[in-house]
Amino acid sequence: MTESRTPRRQPTARQRALLSELEALFLAEGFSQFTLDDLAARLHCSKSTLYALAPSKEQLAVKVVAHFFKGAAELLEERIAGIDDARKILGEYLAGISEYLNRASAAFMTDIAEFAPARDAYQLNSRAAAQRIRSFIDRGVTDGVFREVHARLIAEMAGLIIEGIQTGVVGQRAGVTDAEAFTALSELLLGGLATKNVLN
Repeated sequence: MTESRTPRRQPTARQRALLSELEALFLAEGFSQFTLDDLAARLHCSKSTLYALAPSKEQLAVKVVAHFFKGAAELLEERIAGIDDARKILGEYLAGISEYLNRASAAFMTDIAEFAPARDAYQLNSRAAAQRIRSFIDRGVTDGVFREVHARLIAEMAGLIIEGIQTGVVGQRAGVTDAEAFTALSELLLGGLATKNVLN
């Protein structure tokens, strides 16, 4: 007997627009200081409209954070589509992360770090990025443009660095911007992985 399931309701055009407006607001100012009343006033909508998106402010924040990172993943995949060289793929992928994260204020990243459900969504994104980096490294080794390495280990190390950049730790300790940190990570990986033939 097949279990019947209620199909998931797709968001309306108005809800998609509100989600984009919330994302822009949170990216600029963070989300911890807002109440639902504040958000309704800023977005010129009713609280019931916001409740249709999520049943609480906390769940709304998680929804917006997840939406932000989902958008990042989709844009990154579009950015590297059609590129065959593993070195260029890796470089473009890291550059794309840097550009996308430049949209996020320090307040937004701090709020994510201090709110466990949002932090979980962020960490899921970081793990996915590490997996993609691993696949690029594997491809580069197979193609002969990267030397033989422990791809999983290198990718996990890169993921930890990405996490450190995204949470602001790397920038604070090194006195650099996120964009500069991602450029350095790209140089570190590409230089360290390159075969002697590529280096020469």
